[in-house]
Amino acid sequence: MAVTEPAPAAAPVAFEGILRRQSARESAARTYARALPIVPVRARGLTIEGADGRRYLDCLSGAGTLALGHNHPVVLEAIRKVLDSGAPLHVLDLATPVKDTFTTELFRTLPPRLADRARIQFCGPAGTDAVEAALKLVRTATGRSDVLAFTGAYHGMTAGALDASGGATGVRVARLPYPQDYRCPFGIGGTRGAELAARWTENLLDDPKSGVPGPAGMILEPVQGEGGVIPAPDDWLRRMREITAARSIPLIADEVQTGVGRTGTFWAVEHSGITPDVMVLSKAIGGSLPLAVVVYRDDLDAWGPGAHAGTFRGNQLAMAAGAATLSYVRENRLAERAAVLGARMLGQLQGLAAEYACVGDVRGRGLMIGLELVDPAAEAPTSPGPPPAAPELAADVQRECLRRGLIVELGGRHSSVVRLLPPLTLTDEQASAVLDRLADALAAAVHRHHLD
Repeated sequence: MAVTEPAPAAAPVAFEGILRRQSARESAARTYARALPIVPVRARGLTIEGADGRRYLDCLSGAGTLALGHNHPVVLEAIRKVLDSGAPLHVLDLATPVKDTFTTELFRTLPPRLADRARIQFCGPAGTDAVEAALKLVRTATGRSDVLAFTGAYHGMTAGALDASGGATGVRVARLPYPQDYRCPFGIGGTRGAELAARWTENLLDDPKSGVPGPAGMILEPVQGEGGVIPAPDDWLRRMREITAARSIPLIADEVQTGVGRTGTFWAVEHSGITPDVMVLSKAIGGSLPLAVVVYRDDLDAWGPGAHAGTFRGNQLAMAAGAATLSYVRENRLAERAAVLGARMLGQLQGLAAEYACVGDVRGRGLMIGLELVDPAAEAPTSPGPPPAAPELAADVQRECLRRGLIVELGGRHSSVVRLLPPLTLTDEQASAVLDRLADALAAAVHRHHLD
């Protein structure tokens, strides 16, 4: 099957002027626009066409939002159906047939032990809104205030909205070590490193002098995305479930980026077999449109009417697109496909690690893949652990990828991890094209940095 591309645009757009006006008008906080100076005008599947007429293979996928790629036919049909029906598009949290269909499809995909007792809260449009709601939920349900989180975590950008509204009581966060092999916080990695991370957590909770009172909840990512594509070991996740359950601490799984088949199971927690008390969901569940929800165990449903709201929590187009996406991923077994194709891509990328010393680590799960780039020349002979991160090299690889028509993201502690988040509809031929362009870009960047 050929790489799917959109038809040529009818006429070129003066993209230089658009970019110039964006730079002059938009805030200094803009991010993707700086590293990816393109003006998308058309898109289909894996491919984006820029206003300059160039085509790009998109392995950013809206930061993981586009499970089916751009403008998938089932998504477009679902949106058109709602538009043509004359149904209201804005209904706050009122019940609608579209909402009922979405909720039914979502519950069909949840881990069974959660689905049997689940409640759902529709939040404002972004994943960070759902995280805020989840934290508020467990604090209300437990009567406690502190939260346990992990180093390297990313749960969103909001801060201060409740304080500005006069309603916050303040949330203290205790940071725990997140296990990983390549840069293990204990310097040993593997099973032993994960075990020490679990023991650290137990000791923090059980030591009366730790300075950490009983928490309202623990929030974690089954795979840290922005933290550098770091999959949590399954045994460690099971330990976190055991530790929290034994101490009546609600466990919140942030599946905003890992959900809907991305990691090779429909939800990433399924790899370990655990059932969290709360799941935070967004990105792909909206089928490319803004939608965020919290799904949680019914005995936590202790908040009153209006305890958490949001004007745009009833996005009917997003629910229709989301239901179509969830159904398509489930019926076409795209999670299983992501597991197989992702493992194959990881294996091929290991060849780059063998060829280039600057590729310190290749890791991921399913179609959530990362390459950590390092500076091997900066490693002292007696220095323990891996070489230091190479963010400038990673940025150069990203630029070289763009020159070759490949869009990738950077992440990790020092923005030194090249990330691939292709759509779950990726074909074998498209995967080969992505890896070929990435390999060429890496070779060019390595040569420029005199690392070959």
